[in-house]
Amino acid sequence: MIEIIKEGSGAYHFYLKTKDGISLLKSIDFSSREELNGIVENLHSLMEDPMVFERHTNHTGKFLFKLKDKNGRPLGNSQLYNSEAGMENGIKNLKNSIASLRKDQNS
Repeated sequence: MIEIIKEGSGAYHFYLKTKDGISLLKSIDFSSREELNGIVENLHSLMEDPMVFERHTNHTGKFLFKLKDKNGRPLGNSQLYNSEAGMENGIKNLKNSIASLRKDQNS
């Protein structure tokens, strides 16, 4: 499920969530709804490339991943995970959620 938010500044961002409402990814801010829509429409094509996921550990030892486009432009950040396995599971869930979005769009 995708939740699109318009900020008071006019910027847009989206949350990609599980069917249970758990946030898997918060996007960066986009200057227009058209730009955001273009990214959302192409998310499925990014999932074929493992290089779009950048894994990190923050200063407190928590794990997170960043999603980038094929040119290396940041698109969004995950929540924080307590373990590397949890982060990897988050990536798997993100891929599954994007695949189900595509199925819903084609139905």
